[in-house]
Amino acid sequence: MKADNNAKLYKTVTVLSVIGILLAIYLLYGFIVRPDFQPCNISETINCDAVTKGEVSTFAGIPVPLIGLMGYILILYSALSKNKNLMFGMSLFGTLFCLRITFIEVFQIKVICPVCLACQIVMISILYLSLVFVFRKN
Repeated sequence: MKADNNAKLYKTVTVLSVIGILLAIYLLYGFIVRPDFQPCNISETINCDAVTKGEVSTFAGIPVPLIGLMGYILILYSALSKNKNLMFGMSLFGTLFCLRITFIEVFQIKVICPVCLACQIVMISILYLSLVFVFRKN
């Protein structure tokens, strides 16, 4: 029974990481390929410009969407290779990284990025599932 549950959990993480990859590619497209692209501009306070063009668009000179893309790719690899420790480590890092960006967006620049919130939900879901793996016997 546990093997079936593990297989389902790994499949769920695989699907979630693919969703994260697609979200990161979407933001990366707005950052690199088409700087004039406005991916989710709903209003002045609800838009993706902070991540594609603003002060949180890079971290240590690296585009934030690229960091997210690499993280989701590593999580996908961890799910496919059934490496629960890598999955946990990457999802913990990803959750903390996303929380940092969300904090800056909401409290400093007063903008909400809907795609970033979707990424946060995906990453927290993956973190939860990786915790299930870590604390499960076998």
